[in-house]
Amino acid sequence: MARTDFDSLLAAGAHFGHLKRKWNPAMAPYIFMERNGIHIIDLHKTVAKVDQAADALKQIAKSGKRILFVATKKQAKEIVAEKAASVGMPYVIERWPGGMLTNFPTIRKAVKKMANIDKLLSDGTYDKLSKRENLQIRRKRAKLEKNLGSIADLTRLPSALFVVDVMKEHIAVSEANRLGIPVFAIVDTNSDPRNVDFVIPANDDASKSIELILGAVCGAISEGLEERKAEKVDMEAAGETKAAEKEEAAPAAEEKEAAAE
Repeated sequence: MARTDFDSLLAAGAHFGHLKRKWNPAMAPYIFMERNGIHIIDLHKTVAKVDQAADALKQIAKSGKRILFVATKKQAKEIVAEKAASVGMPYVIERWPGGMLTNFPTIRKAVKKMANIDKLLSDGTYDKLSKRENLQIRRKRAKLEKNLGSIADLTRLPSALFVVDVMKEHIAVSEANRLGIPVFAIVDTNSDPRNVDFVIPANDDASKSIELILGAVCGAISEGLEERKAEKVDMEAAGETKAAEKEEAAPAAEEKEAAAE
């Protein structure tokens, strides 16, 4: 069963590309036609690509790995924050910190600095400082929270990147490419899909289009997480059963040894 459908994508305006003069020729395979100078995306291909990306993301989540969502454009920020948080995945919706992936240890130091400030605030250490110094520290903490709070629990490099608008987030895509991290992205007709591993051809400006596609992929991630949880429960249950069988077998083995003596 498809995770989305032609009619839903059509209603969300996912088929509207950019002006013909702004197109990227590499997007030609995903363009259905031109209407009034605007390229129209082939939504049948979008449906197939959403399913392909969703299945791959589901497997990544099922294996216990992390997926980093990136969208700093106004119409996508809140949607990405809500959807990523709903499946417990990290996200970046403010300015992309250059070197976030390629210089990950430095980013982790900044996150640790934020945690250290929290610790010193809670134990009263900063109460001894002047009001001005205290205010400066709190402002610094607020800035760190705004830029890095949503990746505070990302202790290692993500296993995949999901991007809305690869042109705007080209630095993030470039860093992921350098490190061999697979990139999943909503790609519009003005963008280059060649640096993206899983292309979802669709309107990356319409909030309804973004929300529909993110809902589909995050639904798949949620399934992967649930399956992982279920497998853990089954493994624990199997382990308990094996232990119980071993305990039951032990007295019988002792009796057999005693009889042999």
